[in-house]
Amino acid sequence: PPYSQCREFMRKAALEAEYFGIVTVCLVPSRTDTRWWHEHVWDRERHRPRSGVEVRFIKGRLKFGGASAGAPFPSVVIVFRGAK
Repeated sequence: PPYSQCREFMRKAALEAEYFGIVTVCLVPSRTDTRWWHEHVWDRERHRPRSGVEVRFIKGRLKFGGASAGAPFPSVVIVFRGAK
């Protein structure tokens, strides 16, 4: 998703997985302190990702194309799998 719209895209990805069983993969900033992280990714009662959600942290900072510098933030891949 566009990094400026993570909350909206994460909500949509979670809904698509939950209601339609669509697998969605999102590359987003690793912002574990944000509202969208706790609403759609992390189950704070169980201290793990929500059911049907996979979290894959990326080591280091991403570089896109021929960029001379890496991203100014860490990244994470979130996979929404939905109910099986």
